[in-house]
Amino acid sequence: MLNELKDDAKERMHKTVEALSHALAKIRTGRATPAILDGVRVDYYGSPTPLSQVAQIKVEDARMLAVTPWEKNLVPAIEKAIMSSDLGLNPSTAGEVIRVPMPMLTEETRKGFVKQARAEAESSRVSVRNIRRDVLADVKSLLKDKDITEDDDRKAQDDVQKITDSFVAEIDSMLSAKEKDLLEV
Repeated sequence: MLNELKDDAKERMHKTVEALSHALAKIRTGRATPAILDGVRVDYYGSPTPLSQVAQIKVEDARMLAVTPWEKNLVPAIEKAIMSSDLGLNPSTAGEVIRVPMPMLTEETRKGFVKQARAEAESSRVSVRNIRRDVLADVKSLLKDKDITEDDDRKAQDDVQKITDSFVAEIDSMLSAKEKDLLEV
């Protein structure tokens, strides 16, 4: 029973770290990466559809993305969707290919992105701690119901804390790597 609780905690914490990874990928650095456009939705026959499902996104060079729609008639809709996203990108169309240049980041912009990355990491840490709190509450209820001994309770608390510490350390390392990437000129 305790092992099930620990496994559940690991799985939920892993999902939190995965969500942070996706969130950090959306914070753009000076380099072009298709993950930047993950949040862009295109009006595809009346329904908002992820850009990656209606077009191919390639990295042309370090500062340029090329978006090639599967259907020609989507070019204006894709261009409009990229412009209206809060990414600050200005696409230009050349026939069927939409080129999205990555603007140089100013020092102020870099600091803003670092602040955003720190906020994402902190919310992930809070999520991991909330998971720990929930699991420890379940362990306490097992102790209260006399399903486990006090020794089992203490060992479970220590194990859950170790699991939590490892995931928080992983979050911290992801954040420091992203900060380094953002502040690199």
